[in-house]
Amino acid sequence: MEEPSAAAEAVIETRGLSKRYRGTLAVDGLDLRVPSGSVFGFLGPNGSGKTTTIRMLMGLIEPTAGTARVLGRPMPRAGRTVLPKVGALIEGPALYGFLSGRDNLVRYDSADPTADPRTRAARVGNALDRVGLAAAAGKKARAYSLGMKQRLGLASALLQPRELLVLDEPTNGLDPQGMREIRSLIRELAHDGTTVFLSSHLLDEIEQVCSHVAVMARGRLITQGTVAELAAGTRGRLAVTTPDPADAVRILKEHGVTDLTVLDDKVTGELPADPPDTTTSAGPVTPAEPLDLADLNAALVAAGVRVRGFGVERASLEDAFVALTGEGFDVAG
Repeated sequence: MEEPSAAAEAVIETRGLSKRYRGTLAVDGLDLRVPSGSVFGFLGPNGSGKTTTIRMLMGLIEPTAGTARVLGRPMPRAGRTVLPKVGALIEGPALYGFLSGRDNLVRYDSADPTADPRTRAARVGNALDRVGLAAAAGKKARAYSLGMKQRLGLASALLQPRELLVLDEPTNGLDPQGMREIRSLIRELAHDGTTVFLSSHLLDEIEQVCSHVAVMARGRLITQGTVAELAAGTRGRLAVTTPDPADAVRILKEHGVTDLTVLDDKVTGELPADPPDTTTSAGPVTPAEPLDLADLNAALVAAGVRVRGFGVERASLEDAFVALTGEGFDVAG
């Protein structure tokens, strides 16, 4: 997937976008920019304001303050022009349980004034095939599992070619294989030129499929940029593999490594950001040099620690989130 340049045209752009509910600020002064051609991850814990933001972008609710532009047009004012070019799956699909999966899509397609009825059957069949529901197309929607319903909702967003696809938690309810298939479909859509705006609270999902990311917490935008930039801005953790973890912890602690954890034969810790304090009771001494990894490895070996693995692990999106917000993250819920 070719990564959009920093100067790429914005498909979504907001300025000071805010939404207040009965005194509670659900979204607070959001300045967001989604480049054309990106797979943009909108990341945050449940309740961070992601779905409220999406509902404002799609014209489903009015903002309390600020502006939003989608495909270069103001929303919600230009909704009739913009929305036919946008496929959206928000807060799960609205399905008719008494209809089959195929007939649900036929009804969605019939409601689109731009859809040619002569090619409807082909469009519906193609959408079902793309999300892996062709074999279950004749089954009543009420008999679908949560994951199958999610796939059918995604199929409804793919009935027509779209310039922008907005997906709110698209892998909700899917098994691991289904999640892989949806990620593959998203990559395929992006390769074909569709900009994908993907809301999720699953860090792993964002890191695997997205080129860009914005991080939300408690209604506010914490940061935005490329996934690579966000992870690169976070220092990785030192990892030492050894059959002597207790001795390794002692030596690492003596050399200023903090937040040490031990799991079986692996010791991890935070390298000091600055040289350790060298002030003594006799007064300041010569400033210490920054901690050198080779010297640290040598110190472990000199102390009799058997080192089988040594290095700094690459920072993940989860590490970046914790560093930015100072709080944990529900990565599995």
